[in-house]
Amino acid sequence: MQPETDEEENFKQHPLVFFDLETTGLGQHCEIIQLAAVSGGHSLNLYVVPRCRIERGAARVTGFKVRGQRLYLDRRLVFTNTLREVVVSFIAFLQMLGRPLVVGHNIRNFDCPLLARALDELDLRAQFEGSVSGCVDTLPLARELLRDRGLQSFGQENLVRELLGINYKAHDALEDVRALKTLYGFLQPTTEVVRRHMFTLGTMDSRPTVPWNKRTKRTSPSAGEFQTNGESKETT
Repeated sequence: MQPETDEEENFKQHPLVFFDLETTGLGQHCEIIQLAAVSGGHSLNLYVVPRCRIERGAARVTGFKVRGQRLYLDRRLVFTNTLREVVVSFIAFLQMLGRPLVVGHNIRNFDCPLLARALDELDLRAQFEGSVSGCVDTLPLARELLRDRGLQSFGQENLVRELLGINYKAHDALEDVRALKTLYGFLQPTTEVVRRHMFTLGTMDSRPTVPWNKRTKRTSPSAGEFQTNGESKETT
């Protein structure tokens, strides 16, 4: 076994921030409703009233509804911030941790393009990019590490259930990032593997956000069903 170089050792020192969004749908013009992030014992969980209608499928599986410019989750009123306040708080969270790696499931195809759009709208992209060391997508990372397992789906919910024997409240961004943190600890990717799946906002594919499949949370969704955080909002 080769000894680790100083560069590899320094790379391992980067904190990890597990990140997820819940949105009004999966189309190109959907908007953020919830942003959650977890790193060590620190967590961030913020909500925003979207400017567009929440699609029926999204409302059904996430439990979000807007009535009279107020946001409800499972019929309970939740405290909200403006989109700017949410994004600024996320950047401050990242800065507190010292240029961490942002980790999420299928974030290259969905969450990060949506976040980038919000950052550009608010003129905050430079602040975000200066606050992180890069982003890591655990969907292709898991496919690489688990390619011999015979899994039918690499959706996050399915991976957590199959590998860890855990069922959790999916479609809630905070629960999703907590579960992903546990899954990542199980996978224990090497520095080399992590580097292969790193990207920045500037190196993301320029194609629009994926349509009705971001990250599968189930293997066989019913027709028209909105799914998140596996590969649907996913791909299999």
